[in-house]
Amino acid sequence: MNEPSVPPPPPPPPPPLPPLRQPPVQGSVWDKFKKLLAPVGIVLVLLLKFGAKLKFIILPVLKFFPMILKTGGTMVLSIGAYALMWGVWFAVGFVLLILIHECGHLLAARKCGLKVGAPVFIPFMGAFIALKEAPRNAWIEAQVGIGGPILGTLGAMICEVIFLGTGNPMFRALAYTGFFLNLFNLAPVGFLDGGRIVTALSPWLWLVGFVIMIGLTVVRPNFILVLILIMSAPRLFFLFRRKSDEERRYFEVTPRQRWTMALLYFGLIALLVLGMQMSHIPREILESQ
Repeated sequence: MNEPSVPPPPPPPPPPLPPLRQPPVQGSVWDKFKKLLAPVGIVLVLLLKFGAKLKFIILPVLKFFPMILKTGGTMVLSIGAYALMWGVWFAVGFVLLILIHECGHLLAARKCGLKVGAPVFIPFMGAFIALKEAPRNAWIEAQVGIGGPILGTLGAMICEVIFLGTGNPMFRALAYTGFFLNLFNLAPVGFLDGGRIVTALSPWLWLVGFVIMIGLTVVRPNFILVLILIMSAPRLFFLFRRKSDEERRYFEVTPRQRWTMALLYFGLIALLVLGMQMSHIPREILESQ
């Protein structure tokens, strides 16, 4: 007997199609603008609310920002230049020693009531601060001149103390370099610090310094020494020309001022020579590090 055939089951229904995505609603330009303005509005509200309290902090920062940018930018440039020769960390220490030296001039100038600009660094030339007004007399010029070497010597001494505490020869090398640079700057020549200091002692010391600088240039020819001689020449010519009454009054100092500056000047020279002797590291030891 034949069994009746059973029809096959119907195929399953096809899966439902995914819903069509609706395109995102594009906001108007005004909506986008409002979203951008929201954070700005919050900042403005906070500034209006706390501005009176924060102005004592914000205003000085804004006032000194160009000065900070000028000094900081030229410092970074100098560090990069010196790092090519001596490595990064020695370059950082070297530039900081120059900064300390220049801050000595800056503090001395402000103490004397002079307006000064921020320190500006020039790679391989050091740094300078621009006096916005000339010293009124030789005594003030000498004080501004010796301020840099005094603070610079202190910076070199700090490096020596760090070496004694850590034994890191880099700090002794920085100390020696600092002592040498400040001693060199005390040469009584033209626009160097020593040339400004001896205006309160005797301008004729410029001639002594000029002769010494010529000797150094002959023994060890150097572009920097030649540049110093060229820039110092105008002050040397000043010694041999007729001076006006105002120029003569500029160099008038009291005996007490002259003795005070002489003790500071020659005492600092002696201290720097001693510092160089104490911090000297033989080349063989440096090369073995």
